[in-house]
Amino acid sequence: MTQWTSAVGAAQLARQLSTQQSRPAGPGTRRPPAYRALADGIRVLVLEGRVPVAARLPAERELAVALAVSRTTVAAAYEALRAEGFLESRRGAGSWTAVPAGNPLPARGLEPLPPETLGSVIDLGTAALPAPEPWLTRAVQGALEELAPYAHTHGDYPAGLPALRQKLADRYTEQGIPTMPEQIMVTTGAMGAMDAICHLFAGRGERIAVESPSYANILQLMREAGARLVPVAMAEGLRGWDLPRWRQVLRDAAPRIAYVVADFHNPTGALADEDQRRGLVDAARSAGTVLVVDETMSELLLDEETDMPRPVCAFDPAGSTVLTVGSASKAFWAGMRIGWVRAAPDVIRSLVSARAYADLGTPVLEQLAINWLMSTGGWDAAVGIRRAQARENRDALVTAVRRELPDWEFDVPHGGLTLWVRTGGLSGSRLAEVGERVGVRVPSGPRFGVDGAFEGYVRLPFTVGGRVADEAAQRLAAAARLVETGASTGIDAPRTFVA
Repeated sequence: MTQWTSAVGAAQLARQLSTQQSRPAGPGTRRPPAYRALADGIRVLVLEGRVPVAARLPAERELAVALAVSRTTVAAAYEALRAEGFLESRRGAGSWTAVPAGNPLPARGLEPLPPETLGSVIDLGTAALPAPEPWLTRAVQGALEELAPYAHTHGDYPAGLPALRQKLADRYTEQGIPTMPEQIMVTTGAMGAMDAICHLFAGRGERIAVESPSYANILQLMREAGARLVPVAMAEGLRGWDLPRWRQVLRDAAPRIAYVVADFHNPTGALADEDQRRGLVDAARSAGTVLVVDETMSELLLDEETDMPRPVCAFDPAGSTVLTVGSASKAFWAGMRIGWVRAAPDVIRSLVSARAYADLGTPVLEQLAINWLMSTGGWDAAVGIRRAQARENRDALVTAVRRELPDWEFDVPHGGLTLWVRTGGLSGSRLAEVGERVGVRVPSGPRFGVDGAFEGYVRLPFTVGGRVADEAAQRLAAAARLVETGASTGIDAPRTFVA
């Protein structure tokens, strides 16, 4: 990092330091010097993502006043952080957070395992469930019955099949958000939608504000597009967004676009409330930032007593500020690569024009399958099956992890597909590495942060239940014991496990 992209105020940093959970010292253990404790506190906040990487820290005098310590203590803490690679400074620009160069982002953990490995390795790397049959088979059969008229055409529909665009527009309208088919573009999954949006709005070097943590594959897509990511820490627990931070980042960093997951956030499971949604739309509009909202988890409400807020685009019905991305992959099946964008008609036209140099269009047969589901009631029935699967798996995984790893901390989300787990001070990267050797595959926290944050976390998706969830937790506990003892070799190969 060569300069800061956001800022943390002295009072805000003091509050965060005061809420840190400190481990009790053992008998005869000396308390560290005040400067060392302050440096360690800031370092932990950075590694956990509560203070973003590339965030400008308060001046020494300001922080000293906020913490009621001497300026010498703050200066010594900053110097220690600089020596360890967690702080960079430049005369006239101040000091900003960093992560040492020796902490590269893990390169593995989210790609699906080859089918031949599934007998011996429990895969918690991807948040995806098996297809909700019989609806996949019925949808494909229905699509084949409707294919003949399209087979007599060229088959290229850059904006999507007119029938599916109409159906998707109708679904938004039914939610109280009047929408025309001209406001919809069908894409090859949500990733296809995000790729098109990034190429249109965020050229190389443009700033994109992202939640911290955020969805790992989208972060990597943005990096490869050459964007400069500006992380914004989430609110504590599962309370959605920290709106004051968002206002500050949008004002100070002026990002071209901002990417958020409002509904059962991936990976934390957080659900943003209506006030947060309204406030973020207003802040983005004022800053001239395009707000890209990922709704791929929006239909996965698992606790019926939870009231779902209105979609973010309800606070920008014309689509001038909010671009909404949806997908069939999470709510239905990951193998059904159908996504969509809802935006203003002129934005859709620009996205469609740019698509001519990318993938030209989305497969017709899969579009027909989703249209059949949404036209016959099959979609709602399939989503019901998906919710029941995810709810059962979530409850089984929560029970197993609490039993086998009682020191690990997490909040149980009311929907979505993922648990965001604090690993009791263990390295998430080491757990991911050792876990594969004992037969359980998990993505480490840094995959979901910017520049190495969240080392003390792993993400656990609700993809297994019953005996498999029990076994997964037992293997995670075995990996945790090996990480705690510093073991790195001599680990036995995992035994085959059959669900």
